[in-house]
Amino acid sequence: MPNAIVAPTIPGPIADTRKPKFVMPRGACDCHAHLFGPQAKYSYAANRRYTPPDATADDYIEMLRSIGVDRAVLVQPSVYMTDNTVILDALAENKFPFRAVAVVNDEVSDAELARMHKLGVRGLRLNLRNSNGAPGDLAPRLAARIAPMGWHLQFRINAEDFTAIGPMLRTLPVDYIIDHMGQVPIAEGVNGVAFRAILDLTQSGRCWVKLSAPMRMSALDAPYRDVTPMVHALVAAAPERMVWASDWPHTTLTCAMPNDGDLVDLLPEWIPDAVTRQKILVDNPARLYGF
Repeated sequence: MPNAIVAPTIPGPIADTRKPKFVMPRGACDCHAHLFGPQAKYSYAANRRYTPPDATADDYIEMLRSIGVDRAVLVQPSVYMTDNTVILDALAENKFPFRAVAVVNDEVSDAELARMHKLGVRGLRLNLRNSNGAPGDLAPRLAARIAPMGWHLQFRINAEDFTAIGPMLRTLPVDYIIDHMGQVPIAEGVNGVAFRAILDLTQSGRCWVKLSAPMRMSALDAPYRDVTPMVHALVAAAPERMVWASDWPHTTLTCAMPNDGDLVDLLPEWIPDAVTRQKILVDNPARLYGF
């Protein structure tokens, strides 16, 4: 019997993706996107913070083909909590070269982790930004379990917490990646405490950063030029551990919904050097996600 349909509380992405002027290199990877629904098949957690409209694997693949991306990473969204069925089904269907980042708790079995690995999961996400997210002390325990598989941990962290959480991150026996450039307050700029803490972490040899979601930080409309100095600083600090992502379908935005073609056209300004762009768009994600 189909699930009851609940009306969305947030908008969906722009369906008509503009073909970007910038041509993605062959093998380019979008390293952060969420799938939702169909809601009639995949029910949301009762204690979710929002209800999204359907944004299915087919919808996402259509967008990726419009912007010229050949590989992509599915990230488990909070509305499904630890029920990873949607992304695991997308991996199993094998319609596109996907990898995935799941969300689990201490109760996950080794057999389930092994099944996820076989399907294409390559990391675990911990959202430390809200009450429905993971407790901070879960990270070391999960890291010890996934280290033999070569997985990484992905973190969503409040900007003001980077200084306090930094020592824990440095002790992890696995690589870790920071969502959305840390979503630091743009008013603090590249010399702010939170951003300097992130730059410091990039020198540890294990810290990766997703160059994504400038609209979640910027005080300006597209092309979000107040974020560009932060991108330049991150790329200069550790170009071998930067990756790019669209953040499709752009959930819970309080600003104008971006067109994904416009986000792609930020790349020549963000990363002017073609060799470095190749590294960030193709080589780095291939290494991190095992494409």
